[in-house]
Amino acid sequence: MSIRALWIISLEKGEHVSLRFSKRFSTVEHRAKLLAGTAYVPVPDEDVMLQLLLTELGLSDPDKSYVSQRDNCSHCPHSPALELHVSAHEQDTLWPVLAVSHGPLILACLPLVDIPMKPHPPLSSLLSVSKGLTLLSGLQTFLLSSGGKPDPEGLASRLALLPSVLLQICPLGTPQDVPVVGSPAPSTGVIPVGNQKQPAWKTGLHRGRAVVNVALTEVVRSMQYGNPNGQDLWDVYGTVTCKCEVEGVLPNVTVTLTLPPNGSPLQDILVHPCVTSLDSSILTANSVDSSDSSAFSGPYKFPFSPPLEPFRLCSYTSQVPVPPILGSYQLKNEDSLLHISATLKLHESVKNSFDYCEAHLPFFNRDQMSAVDVKVSHGQLDVSKEKNLLVWIIGQKFSKSREVSLEGKIGFGGPLLGPTDPLCSGLTAYIKLYFKVPDLTLSGCSVDQHSVQVYSTAKPRIFTTRELQSKEYFIWNSTGKAPVASGQMIL
Repeated sequence: MSIRALWIISLEKGEHVSLRFSKRFSTVEHRAKLLAGTAYVPVPDEDVMLQLLLTELGLSDPDKSYVSQRDNCSHCPHSPALELHVSAHEQDTLWPVLAVSHGPLILACLPLVDIPMKPHPPLSSLLSVSKGLTLLSGLQTFLLSSGGKPDPEGLASRLALLPSVLLQICPLGTPQDVPVVGSPAPSTGVIPVGNQKQPAWKTGLHRGRAVVNVALTEVVRSMQYGNPNGQDLWDVYGTVTCKCEVEGVLPNVTVTLTLPPNGSPLQDILVHPCVTSLDSSILTANSVDSSDSSAFSGPYKFPFSPPLEPFRLCSYTSQVPVPPILGSYQLKNEDSLLHISATLKLHESVKNSFDYCEAHLPFFNRDQMSAVDVKVSHGQLDVSKEKNLLVWIIGQKFSKSREVSLEGKIGFGGPLLGPTDPLCSGLTAYIKLYFKVPDLTLSGCSVDQHSVQVYSTAKPRIFTTRELQSKEYFIWNSTGKAPVASGQMIL
């Protein structure tokens, strides 16, 4: 939810009205123009907008008790959502303009509505209306304080702070928070001081408990064929994601990645623009270089000044000697049945502790399954005859031997045709593995909690995690034709 514009009007003694503050968000206005197309109605100038608001609220022209556009029987106002007629054309209207009045102030805003406006949708169905009213209520409390009648100097000081406050609570026109209630915050709380200049990409300052979260995720892909006609392929890439809630305009944080003594050096490292400096050896390591003992193996230090939102600090690739799970898969036609045999072996370097692990065995371009007689040595098997799918749920651990197997026969004689795939015809079929292993990376890369350095006035709580995930992890039937990738994929 975003707002296109915001206005604050003061209604002083003697019915003197003035526009004390206005703010337009050009990026939101651009979105409004794209969404509305030919029905787009631009926001008029401040003087015109002020007159339209006062007319609709009955605060202008006290001698005119009847205004046709406002008081005729066809006009059904739904306060606090106003409909302002920008011109004599019936289509040139702004809706819903939200306006709240309290004490000497009138606060108004125009939310962005991303659904068709004709006919007007119910106000209760528009999240932008409730968000806009929440923003106006928070600004009202901030400007008027709890007493509701601040002295002119107090109101003036709060209005002077409003541009910086909106930068924090409503970056780029999207409300994120409400301003702090109470006396005006000192300028050092909102406006950067000293030689530090707030960068354009940082839309506000963090307030509250200091927390730093660092998550390291490695993803492994694999293509295993089980025959000499196709070379098994696999690769590993990792990402480090951070969320830093730290006080200060430009707080300094350093995250260090380390490898075990026999770990594979990280390669193809890409970093976020907020990283301030890097060792040149980190950036020059890439996967096309021949591996040798001189490759940089860390530690990898990344000093940076973090954005407010979560961001990807860096990404990398890594060479690993073997994939974590080695599989074999055979299919054979026996009479009218399909004989299945599969084995999965967990490599000794991988700990036997999963968040989950399961294997999917789909069968394409066949009639629906009619008879399934398949057994597993470990875990459980779910059968979906409508989808011609076997889901082998291995669970959170392999057997003690670190090897599990599946064997049986399937008949296909259902009344309907199962799913189709032009690639998987005949005996061309695959097992697709899905798994997630906590507290593990194949490269051995890790982020120690005590290696994260934060230079800030508040001592933050630091949390670090790492995990291994599978993606596009295929084991192809060794007795059928399987697609073979061209080029080098093993890293």
